[in-house]
Amino acid sequence: MGWNFRKKKDTPGGLWLKCLGCSAMLLRKKVEQALQLCPECGYHFKLDARGRVEHLLDEESFRAMGEEVRPGDPLGFQDYPAKIKKAQASTSTTEAALVGLGRIEGMEVAFGALEFSFIGGSMGVVVGERVALAAEAALERGVPLVLVATSGGARMHEGALSLMQMAKTCAALGRLGEARLPFLSVLADPCTGGVIASFAAMGDVIFAEPGALIGFAGPRVIATTIGAQLPEGFQRAEFLLEHGFVDRIVPRPRLKEELASTLRYLTPPRTATAAGAAGNGSNGHGTA
Repeated sequence: MGWNFRKKKDTPGGLWLKCLGCSAMLLRKKVEQALQLCPECGYHFKLDARGRVEHLLDEESFRAMGEEVRPGDPLGFQDYPAKIKKAQASTSTTEAALVGLGRIEGMEVAFGALEFSFIGGSMGVVVGERVALAAEAALERGVPLVLVATSGGARMHEGALSLMQMAKTCAALGRLGEARLPFLSVLADPCTGGVIASFAAMGDVIFAEPGALIGFAGPRVIATTIGAQLPEGFQRAEFLLEHGFVDRIVPRPRLKEELASTLRYLTPPRTATAAGAAGNGSNGHGTA
């Protein structure tokens, strides 16, 4: 389930890893060089938020926002501050959402990616705020929004405050929809809980990576709570494509190309006057 591959215990420094798709033993370096894909079967390992920026956005175009918004401990949850510090030290992000402005094949977008290695990509107050900031930036500049979601759901350490982010992010995206600005949602493995029950499911076009687990409750939770025998491949991207929840399944190497093509189709070229009005004091870059 998912991407939590096991390191072979007798290999120093984790040089090798086992593919969960074909069971091949792979050099970690080769997997990293191939966008975290198995070179044998194409299995999609996890790609972190910084990797998403480097893969999907034009080189050196990303400008992060919301970094000043940092997590607190509203409930005094046991060991939560320590978990936050550990996650910050072991990942390339300050929270489970990295958002900002950038370009995809020259087209300006607001962009965000969740970081699953940061407490399971769970959505707390900061993640909700950063997603909302990305949507508001898209609205202010008159540009599309692209979000890559991978998450275990709402963050229990923040209680009801984390659940409130579902409504907050949906409201921000609702304003984007009223302005007729495109929102492209990319679902990566896994995408579950409050994230898929809110902003991740609101895309005008919903993409998914092959084999991604997508659903409110995972299959093991369903099996243990209600004892249901689930259909083969239930909650995988291919099942959801067949049943109309996902619009396209796109392998990672083709994802930037597919996003760019969709953005060009959904976003008509702006005139110089419209671009200036949308930027309103920006750096002057317009969409292609």
